[in-house]
This record gives sequence, structure tokens and C-alpha cells, in this order.
Amino acid sequence: MNLILIGMNHKTAPLELREKLALSCADPYAALAELKAIPSVEEALYISTCNRFELLARAGGHTAVARLKEFLIRQLNIEPADLEKFSYVFTNENAVKHLFRVASSLDSMVMGEHQILGQVKDAYRQSVAAKTTGTILNKALHAAFRAAKRVRTETGIASNAVSVSFAAVELAKKIFSDLKGKTVLLIGAGEMSELAARHLVNNGTGRVLICNRTFERAERIAEELHGNPCRMEKLEEALGEADIIISSTGASGYILNRGMVSGALKRRRNRLLFIIDIAVPRDVDPVVGDIDNVFLYNIDDLQGIVDGNIKNRMAEALKAEEIVSEEVVRFSEWYQTLEAVPTIVSLKNKMEAIMKAEIESSSWIKRLGPEEQKNIEILASSILNKVLHDPISNLKDESRENGAAANIEVIRKLFKLDGNGS
Repeated sequence: MNLILIGMNHKTAPLELREKLALSCADPYAALAELKAIPSVEEALYISTCNRFELLARAGGHTAVARLKEFLIRQLNIEPADLEKFSYVFTNENAVKHLFRVASSLDSMVMGEHQILGQVKDAYRQSVAAKTTGTILNKALHAAFRAAKRVRTETGIASNAVSVSFAAVELAKKIFSDLKGKTVLLIGAGEMSELAARHLVNNGTGRVLICNRTFERAERIAEELHGNPCRMEKLEEALGEADIIISSTGASGYILNRGMVSGALKRRRNRLLFIIDIAVPRDVDPVVGDIDNVFLYNIDDLQGIVDGNIKNRMAEALKAEEIVSEEVVRFSEWYQTLEAVPTIVSLKNKMEAIMKAEIESSSWIKRLGPEEQKNIEILASSILNKVLHDPISNLKDESRENGAAANIEVIRKLFKLDGNGS
């Protein structure tokens, strides 16, 4: 196939280098043009994200890998030693398999995330616009998209939360069948609790209240989340308004006790209350979880859900790997048939030319009416297609299974497809 994939990602390259890669290729079209101009490079594209940089090219010759590495060193402005130390190189079917695994999120930092597929599609659109792809890469990328779609629809690899913040959202969806209009109260402003609040907002919750000891920080987060800041002195009042509470203050004792939560529940007429305590040490007295209509989860509860979901994803990943392998075989079989395509086209063209010449030279056909002439052409074409069907099918099958070089040579010689006679 002459396919070469050279890359670096979160598994092979340190953060400092990945940061540098993320800032590279400011002008992707100029980079693609330079890449396509490399001798022997016939098709090319590259994928650049915060966690990976990968170059995929169809290039022949024993110097192809070296030339592509020289391009990367120039374009990424990195040391040759770093490229050698932190990069990987795949060729042909291994390159195809890696591409399919990337598109299917099997090679992502968070397995099953959907963002990478969009990034691969963007890279492909960019390359198509720059006219640096052709028959092989076009087919490979569309096959990668098909593999990714199958993985997403035939496995559960993308289901179930694999981060604490997403687990909180998943639980909220189970407790409240509809998050629309639910009020979220954020107590404290830790990074994890803020992220959980963002996910809840993105999933359709309504108002967000932010209570923090430093009111200025509460104001800043409230502005970012389009919510309302709240002073800690007003916490008990805010409790009565909240449907979902996320607490992470870093306090040395309990911020919420049974009495406070019971009082809040009475003010809200015993409507369900979901409390997520992700503080260490805990912000919420564990006995709060014994109150009717209160659902209390702490960081260990959420982490346990995450760990279980990760195990589930790993099991689903095995199914996904099987799908990727199937699609790699399918692509390889298609590629093998390319060897026979020029001969098949030449054979069909020659037979059709002979058929048309015979029809045109037949005086008796010319004496027929237009409709009869058309029917004879249709009949002749149908007979020709049936005669050629088995030889062409067998040639394709032989190409897929064993290679068809010998058969191709015989057919070209037998039917004089190389201009050595008519």
C-alpha cells in the first residue's frame, strides 16, 4: 500500500512536547502543500490535537520514512532526537489499523470519547480542500469513519461515565428523569465540583447558585456559569431552593448536617434532593443520607461507579477491537482488488469497442428502425456483461486472496490489452 503513519501521542510523548505540538502547524494548508511536494509523496494528511500529532501518507521508496521525518522536524520545530525517542511508525495494514483505532477512540486518553472522531473528520476535510488526498486515503478515511460508527452503535464503549464529574451527571439523570429546570447549588469552588456543575448545566439544568467563603470567587464562577453568587451566611436559605447540591469546600468539619437538610426539605415540601459530597474530608454528615427523599453520594461512591464503568468499557473495548480488525480486513481486500482494476477496465473497454464496431458495420442493422437498433444494442450489451461477469469476479477474488499478477499478465496477453494488436 505504501502507507506510512508517523505520530506522537499522550502515551509516548511528555506533556511539554505535546504542548509544543499543539502550537505547531499554524497554517495547515501551507504545511499540507509542503508535505505533498516531498518527492514520492502521493497522498497525505495529518491529525493535530492537544494529545496527538499524526501524519499519514502514501509514499513510495526506501527514503520515504526519512523524508517524512525531516518534514516533521522542520514543521514542528523539534529536535531529531525527540522525534526518534517519542514517535512511532506504522506501515500499510498496521497504519490502517492504527487510524481505525484512533477514529474509534480506542487510542484516546479517555476511551470511548467522541471528540476524536470529529477531529479526524476535520483533518480529512482540510486535506480534501488542500487536494492532498486521493483514491487510497479517501477510501481509508471513509472506512475509518465506518469502523467508528460501528464501534459506537454495536458496543457500549461510549456509555457510562468514566470521570467523577460525569458520574455525578449520570446519577442526577437517574434520580430526576428530567434535569430541565432543576436548580443546582454549588458549595465551595473546587475544580472538580465546578466541572460537575458545568456538565449539569450543559445537560439542561436551570438556575445555578454558587456559595463560597470568598464571595469574589463565587461572583466569577457565577458569571461563567450564568448563575447567581451567594454568601455563605445565606447557605441555609439557598438549601431550600436547590434540587441538586454539589459540595467541595475543604472545610475541616461538616458544612451540612441533618437539621439543616431536614429544614430545607420541609421548605421544599419534601421534593427530592440530590447531594454530591466530593470534599475530603467530607462536607456532609453521613446521617443526612438517611433522610427520606434525600440521595447522598460521596467521592468514594462516585469513584466506585467510575471504576465499575471503566471495567465495563474495557469489556466493550474487546468487541470494538474485533470490529476494527474486521474493517481492516475489509479495507485490505478492497486494496488487493486495485491490482486488477486497470486490466478489468481495459478488458471491458475493448469488448465494448468491438461490440459497437460490429453493430455499426452491420448494414442489416442500419435498415432497422431506431427502436429495433436500440433493442439489439441492449441485448448485445447484456450478453457481453454476462460473458465477462465470471472472469472479472474470479480475477477480483484471486486478487483478494492470492494476488492476481500472473492471471493479469495472461489476460492482458490473451486479449492483447497492451496495444500489441487489435
